[in-house]
Amino acid sequence: MPHDATDDALERPVTSFDLLPSFDLLPGAPDSPVLLHVPHSARAIPQDVRAGIVPDDAELERELDRITDAHTAELAERAAALAGVRPWRFVNRLSRLVVDPERFPDDREEMAAVGMGAVYTRTTQRGVLRPADTDPEPLLARYFRPYAAAMTRAVAGRLAATGRAVIIDVHSYPAEPLPYELHGTGPRPPVCLGTDPFHTPPELTEAAREAFAGRGGTGLDSPFAGTYVPLDFYGTDARVSALMVEIRRDTYMAEPGGPAGPGLGHLATALAALVDAAGR
Repeated sequence: MPHDATDDALERPVTSFDLLPSFDLLPGAPDSPVLLHVPHSARAIPQDVRAGIVPDDAELERELDRITDAHTAELAERAAALAGVRPWRFVNRLSRLVVDPERFPDDREEMAAVGMGAVYTRTTQRGVLRPADTDPEPLLARYFRPYAAAMTRAVAGRLAATGRAVIIDVHSYPAEPLPYELHGTGPRPPVCLGTDPFHTPPELTEAAREAFAGRGGTGLDSPFAGTYVPLDFYGTDARVSALMVEIRRDTYMAEPGGPAGPGLGHLATALAALVDAAGR
C-alpha cells in the first residue's frame, strides 16, 4: 500500500531490497474532490533497473536533469498547504526513466515513435537509453500497472466521497525544446495548460487562466497537450475532470537541474488558488 515517506528517505539511493514505495497517496480533506498528480518529479532509479540502462553515470545524471520535472512535488506540497481545502496528492517516487506512468502502454502512445512509450528506450537527445529489444513487460508489471491501479483507486475514492474528481496534473518543461519533443516548434508560454475535449470543462480551464494570470501568461496545449485520466474513466465518466499544468522551468528554477528560486513560492500560491476554484 502507498504510504508517507520522509524527505531524507527519498534522497538516499534505492536498491532492489528497499521497502520504499514507488508512489504515495497523500490524504487531503475528506470533502475535497481535487487530486494533485505529480508523476515526473523524482530521480530515484532502483539498482536492478539501473543495470538495464545504457548511459554511464555521468550521462545518466545529465539525462535526469533534462527529463525530471524538478521541484514539482514541493510545488504541490506547498500548494496543498496553502489551499483553503487541502487537496489529495498522488506522487510518483521513482524517475520516469523507470516507467512513465502517463504513457499509454500500447500502440496508442505517439511518443513510442521516438522510443519514449511507457518504458523508454531512447533519451531526450534521441540517444540509446535501453537496448531497442528490451522487453518492457517486467517493468510494466512491477511498476506501471500497480501505479495505474492505485491512481484508479484514488480517483474512485474521490468519486465515492464527493461525487466528482478533479485531477490536476503538475508538470514542468524546459525553456528550450529538447530533441525528443514531437511538437516543440510551437509556443512555450510560462504556463501551458493541457486539456482534453471530454475531461476538461471550460470553467476549469478558465479557473487556471485566472489563477496563473500573474505568472507571465498561459497558453493551451503547446508545447504539450492533453491530460492524465486513468483508463477506467477515460472518455466515459464525465464526473472526472482533468487539467495538465506545465510550468516553464526558467520561471522558477535554474535549468537544467538546479535549485528552485522565489518563483516556486509564487507558483504555489497560484496553484493553491486553482485548487480552491476547482474544488468549489
